[in-house]
Amino acid sequence: MSSISEQNDTETNINVKDITIVCADSAPLAASLFSPSLPAKAAIMIGPATGIKRQFYRAFATYLAEQGFGVITYDNRGIGDSVKGSVKQSDASLVTWGEQDMPAVLESLKLHFPHVPYFLVGHSAGGQLLGLMYNVRDLTAFCNFGSSSGSLRNMRKSYLIKAHFFMNVFIPVSNLLFGHTKSQWVGMGEPLPKKVARQWQKWCNGRGYVKTGFGSDVIQHHYDTIQIPSKWLLANDDDIANIRNVHDMLSVFPNMDAEIEELEPKALNVNEIGHMKFFSRKCQHLWPKVTDYFKRYM
Repeated sequence: MSSISEQNDTETNINVKDITIVCADSAPLAASLFSPSLPAKAAIMIGPATGIKRQFYRAFATYLAEQGFGVITYDNRGIGDSVKGSVKQSDASLVTWGEQDMPAVLESLKLHFPHVPYFLVGHSAGGQLLGLMYNVRDLTAFCNFGSSSGSLRNMRKSYLIKAHFFMNVFIPVSNLLFGHTKSQWVGMGEPLPKKVARQWQKWCNGRGYVKTGFGSDVIQHHYDTIQIPSKWLLANDDDIANIRNVHDMLSVFPNMDAEIEELEPKALNVNEIGHMKFFSRKCQHLWPKVTDYFKRYM
């Protein structure tokens, strides 16, 4: 692991350092390390949503470090600063994100913050893929926001046409024409490697998201043996991770007890939360829902 740059948050005395994490298959990932001013009492990896860069989670990661947690944010291979060459040349897939990237980040977290409890905050795909991690049992607990199966069949009619267009028209046409999916053209994050987009399309057209790939895309997994405590947060104005899709995702974890909390924006004094805004500063008064949950296991 090599350091790229380092800086301090002068207001909170949080140290933020850009690092490189090398996966078992030698793929390098761009990451950021957030260290609290005192020795960390626990450590958290933030698993990003599909096509979302680590900078999106900076404010949330800073908050976690202020609460005494060591934190790592990262760009999955083929995304953001982890793109090597062009996105068109990337061989990344959702499976490699779960099997290679996430375990490497957890190992780096353990190296930087030894002998403390380890947690995952998963956003969408960052919580869906944890059953592919060979070291998933090193996590003490996890808390997901907006993580669900993303099944098209469970989406509200008002969003269904848009979702079908993106998954079943835009992705295959974009992959055909450009060799990758230009998600940024439709406000869906960073450009996506074609295998990532192709698996995303396949899994969201099925049931149980990653379960759709069992026996084909996914040869080995740990979903059926995971018994780690978990909390699943969702917003009731989220068109993707609605309550039916959260339950559909949970069906992939047959031996895991899970808490589910549905957030109603108006009752929480915010105009909207949706699929993305939980991590914005406008929702920072909701962030203790994550830290309070983890403190039960420290």
